Amino acid sequence: MTIDPESKKRVLPIIAMALFIDSMGIGIIIPVAPQLVMQLSGLGLAEAASIAGWLTLTYASMQFLFSPILGNLSDRFGRRPIILASLAALAVDYVLMGWAPTLAWLFLGRLVAGIAGATFATANAVVADVIPAEKRAKYFGLNGAAWGMGFIVGPIIGGLLGAYGSRVPFFAAAIFTAINFLIAFLVLRETLPLDKRREFSLRRANVLGALRSMRVIPGAAILLLVLFMYQIGHDTLPSTFTWMTMAKFDWTEREVGLSLAALGLGTAVVQGGLVGRMSKQFGEYRTALIGLVGGAIGFLGYAYAPTPGWFFASVPLACLIGLTMPSIRAILSRAVPANAQGELQGAIAGIVSFTAILVPWSMTHLFTFATARPDPTPGAPFFAAALALIVGATLLARSRIRLGQ
Repeated sequence: MTIDPESKKRVLPIIAMALFIDSMGIGIIIPVAPQLVMQLSGLGLAEAASIAGWLTLTYASMQFLFSPILGNLSDRFGRRPIILASLAALAVDYVLMGWAPTLAWLFLGRLVAGIAGATFATANAVVADVIPAEKRAKYFGLNGAAWGMGFIVGPIIGGLLGAYGSRVPFFAAAIFTAINFLIAFLVLRETLPLDKRREFSLRRANVLGALRSMRVIPGAAILLLVLFMYQIGHDTLPSTFTWMTMAKFDWTEREVGLSLAALGLGTAVVQGGLVGRMSKQFGEYRTALIGLVGGAIGFLGYAYAPTPGWFFASVPLACLIGLTMPSIRAILSRAVPANAQGELQGAIAGIVSFTAILVPWSMTHLFTFATARPDPTPGAPFFAAALALIVGATLLARSRIRLGQ
């Protein structure tokens, strides 16, 4: 059933709720992931971080391969079936990871999660279906805020449930994701009309094919390179935050969960309250630039904070990184037709996943190396991430001059 034009915007709260519950499910498992990896591997904190890097690489590799496929499938069959299939697979996958008796099963779980994890890209294609181009940055930001709100609630639940065992939060995540599926099944309506769909093309359903289709967008290459640098910073946080804070401040799962909730609140405020206002006042390019510079300063604060107090003082600046992706996503989405929005969002997700293949693996190994030295520096990954954000800001500033923005 395709949604009627008068009711199009009513789908947006449903999509936001789906993103909230989805990110809550992911956030629930973050505080306990190190403990489960250490239990299954028998290794200490620093050595287990390297295995966590391989787990993330497995997830990201599947995202890289399958995000463009699922994006193209949503342009062919509609957004609703892709979202429902993704949620159903993730619910089963959380059960699999919670039950996993060996590391091999945990790796299998991450593989399935990577294939199924298309919710965010398809949700943004829904925004492109129903919102005029000039207003999309605001609603992309609201989707990001819903995702961030899930990270407020999820890590708190995960940190508290972790006291009852490192596997319990995985089963909680499965329950929440199943609820998400049920809500979407009952109330979500299709937003892509039949007359705006196109045939599925395997040639276009990969990152290289998607990049070829985006060559007509002026300045797209620079923007995608900026997104690459942004993602280095973005992916450093979830892949090394728990390890760094445990090593640096001797935090428990509870403290990690509460601190991630604070970061999630900051992200929600930025993406839900600032993206729309700032993009309207300063334009999308300047808003993205502010996000990159603020994020770099905040990440340097994370890297060198000698106490938890100094660490939390850096949170407001670090959370400004949330201005970047919605702004650049809006710039790119204006340049493609309605029947290629899924392809665009899938391409962005695939490109983002390419960085996710490299960044968590390299940053967790950097953490292992930096903490094994006689003078341990557990904040080293965030220093490297800050440098990447500075490079991204420089590229974006120069691109504005060349593009006449």
